Parts: sequence; C-alpha cells; structure tokens
Amino acid sequence: MNATPIFRRVALIGFGLIGGSIARAVRAQGLASEIVTTARSEKTRTRVMELGIVDRVLETNAEAVQDADLVILCIPVGACGPVAQEIAPFLKAGAIVSDVGSVKGAIVREMAPHLPASVHFVPAHPVAGTEHSGPDSGFAELFINRWCILTPPDGADPMAVETLRAFWAGMGAKVEIMTPDHHDLVLAITSHLPHLIAYTIVGTADELAQVTSSEVIKFSAGGFRDFTRIAASDPTMWRDVFLNNKEAVLEMLGTFNEDLSKLTRAIRRNDGEALFEHFTRTRAIRRGIVEIGQDSAAPDLLLRSALDSVIASAAKQSISRHNGWMDGFVASLLAMTPRVSKQRVGWMG
Repeated sequence: MNATPIFRRVALIGFGLIGGSIARAVRAQGLASEIVTTARSEKTRTRVMELGIVDRVLETNAEAVQDADLVILCIPVGACGPVAQEIAPFLKAGAIVSDVGSVKGAIVREMAPHLPASVHFVPAHPVAGTEHSGPDSGFAELFINRWCILTPPDGADPMAVETLRAFWAGMGAKVEIMTPDHHDLVLAITSHLPHLIAYTIVGTADELAQVTSSEVIKFSAGGFRDFTRIAASDPTMWRDVFLNNKEAVLEMLGTFNEDLSKLTRAIRRNDGEALFEHFTRTRAIRRGIVEIGQDSAAPDLLLRSALDSVIASAAKQSISRHNGWMDGFVASLLAMTPRVSKQRVGWMG
C-alpha cells in the first residue's frame, strides 16, 4: 500500500468490470484519499453503494467530476465523446482526464475537442478483463502483471503522463506508452481480430443445422470453450470497438483472410508440409508469450487445484472468519477461480 496517495480524489464515470476493478485496486493500494463514482442506471448506483467500495456514489457525471484530481471514463468508446462534452464545464483546473477504452484514435478525436485547455488529457487502455460485466464483476487483482497502454496526444504534459503511469503501476500494471494510431494497429491484431473471429466461430456453431445446441455444449473442446468465453464479452463495448477502429481491423482482417486462404489451399491439396510449417511457426509464438510471463503453461485445472489447496490449508489452520485480511484474501481467490485464465492472459480488452 502507498504511504502517500497519488491523488486526493479519483472520479470513475461508469462502474462495470474495469471501473469496479479500479475502485477495488485503488482502495487496496491506497492510491487515492477519496473515490467517487456514478453510473447511468439507478440500479447500478444502488448496488455500488451496497458494495461499500467507494466513498460516494453520485447521480450525475457533472457532480462526480467536480474537484476530482483524476477522472476516468469507464464506459463504452462510443459514449466517451458526449460524456466529455457533458463534464467539461465542471472539471477542475489541473485535473487529469483519462479513459479505459480499447480504441485510442477515436477517443482522442472524440474527446479532445471538448476538454478545456486547463486539464491534462491522457488516454489509457488496460489490456485486461474477463467476459463478466457489472459492478460485482470487478476484482482488485485484475491489472497485476497486465499491460496498460498510455496514448498521450501531442503536447501532453510529461508530468501528468508520469503521474498516470505511477497510478497504473500502483495497481500492479506494466505500463507502455504508444501513439494512438500505433496502439490501434497493434490491438487490432492482438485483441480486436481475435474477438471478431470468436464471435464468428461461436455464431457458426450455433447456426449449424446438423449439430444441435446440446451437442455443441456437450462436446466442446478447450479451444472452442476459449472462444465462447471471448464471445461472451460485452456486446455494446465490442460493437463500439469495431466501429471506431474500423480501418485497422479491416486491414488485419484482410491479412487474416489471405492467410486463411493459404491454409484452405494446403488442406485441399493435402499439403502436409505447408500445414506443419505454419503450425510450427505459430507454436513458437505461443512459447514466446509464456516465456515473457504473459501466460502460464500450466493448465487451468492445475491453477484451480492450487487455489483450492490454499483455501483448504487456511481452513485447516482454523483461521478466524473475523480476520478481515484472510476473509478478503479467500474471497478474492474464490472470485478469481472461475476466470483465472482470463486474468492471467489479459486478452480481454
């Protein structure tokens, strides 16, 4: 935990998986003296108050941002421009304004014109997540050892960029700085195209007349189950991602279609050598991801077993259920177990 908070007040606009995880991590690490938030629906605001993980829940975006040192828009990309226009008159001079969107070029184009010159605009993209959404889905460990990419526009204040870098590092993230356009190209191939493929494959399986839905579920292998997790991601968020990063996604999709055509020809021609060469090359990429610590080679079942062992060990030692630290620790493990692979890989986002 930080001895001195980085910010006095952090305002979160939106409180789903990412907003909720930021709030939990900020609270756990002491990164802000006060956390305030708002959400579009009264139901969500009520639930956030029940969770008790922020200091204040306000009804409007304008109220939330007043006197905040850091404002983070944790909402779909398509909503960021209008919200930036809405909050602009109420922003504190010197405040840092950021976001968590998976597209950055559009964020800069849509938000920057509305923000006053007296604030510092530093867009951000934490490359982490799960298929879950809503105020109950967040957890403080989501960003640990995951990348957060900052994409400050030209002329951004270096001190503001460094302060935001320290904030994300304080939540456990590894921080990289890119231009918005380069970010969008990189994420088009590493995140956006995989999501598009997952939506397509799961949709194709659902439409096969000769295979029943129950068979798809019953006989799903590991690869297909991974696709279903990705395809369960928030539809609004991913609709906005594809529409706002259209050019980069279409470019990567064109390259993918060319490669898919090559594999199609190899299968049709019984060209085992071409298939083997392609699979060997892609296998090496997977090993590289494991070697740099972006994923583990251990099967998910082993990870779940390890978590179960920790929980069982704690129970055997008769640790008091009134011990707040252990209570929170065990609760976090239990919450993370169903989605541990997503947290490790950080491919959602």
